[in-house]
Amino acid sequence: MSLTSELSRKQELLQQILSPLDRIIVAFSAGVDSTVVAKAAFLARGAQALAVTAVSPSLASGEKEEAIRLAELIGIPHRLISTSEFATDAYRANAPNRCFFCKTELYQLLSHSIAQEEWQNAILVNGANLDDRGDHRPGMQAASNFQVRSPLIEAGFTKEDVRNLARHWELPIWNKPAHPCLSSRIAYGVEVTEERVQKIDQAEAFLRDEFQINELRVRLEPNELARIEVPLPQIQHLTTPTAIEQITRKFLQLGFQNVTLDLQGFRSGSMNSFLSLDDLQIAAQNK
Repeated sequence: MSLTSELSRKQELLQQILSPLDRIIVAFSAGVDSTVVAKAAFLARGAQALAVTAVSPSLASGEKEEAIRLAELIGIPHRLISTSEFATDAYRANAPNRCFFCKTELYQLLSHSIAQEEWQNAILVNGANLDDRGDHRPGMQAASNFQVRSPLIEAGFTKEDVRNLARHWELPIWNKPAHPCLSSRIAYGVEVTEERVQKIDQAEAFLRDEFQINELRVRLEPNELARIEVPLPQIQHLTTPTAIEQITRKFLQLGFQNVTLDLQGFRSGSMNSFLSLDDLQIAAQNK
């Protein structure tokens, strides 16, 4: 895929932002955004760029392996680190600013552990793009607290720009659906536990494998109620008598108490739609 003149200009600007940096540490989740940043960082700085992937119970199955494969494909040095956000009471409490504590844990490790070794004085970068600024993103405040840079935002990249550049670079995840952490599926105020994220992960894997639906969410509401979100055209595949029986049996085996199908279909970040202005203000004050 060839680039438009505008996207070519943004690509050049991205390289100009990264090239003067001595050493770069990329917070690398294997999503399309951080993969493009990892590729750009490697093109700009070669072995002076490092991709780091956080591993914890909130990481969906298969994502660690994909991060390893993508880093090898790009050629960038890569490390896995274990994060302990589940040991933080504020994280487990699952208030609307939960992501702040997760990202704080990550950036602390990157700043105080890896960056104190041969990567001392390295610049931390993430994969945030312009479209991320329009949603509830407590993790962005954590990034600001640790002086983490967002080169895609600095270069003016939208999500569509990122996907188009990834396609131009022949990165196999250019059209990968957004895959936020498993904890984001749990309704605010419901405690985040390893057991809950594990059964969400298993439920989503079951639906993907059994019904070949790539983009979906299993939301966990109070009282262990599972709310399934799939794109509207896919709903019909989950409502046949056979499918209903299969899904119900599997979800009850996993530990859900009730199973529902959201007739509004898949909406990225739908949990945030339940937040009031007061909730958002309180989350901001508690950061």
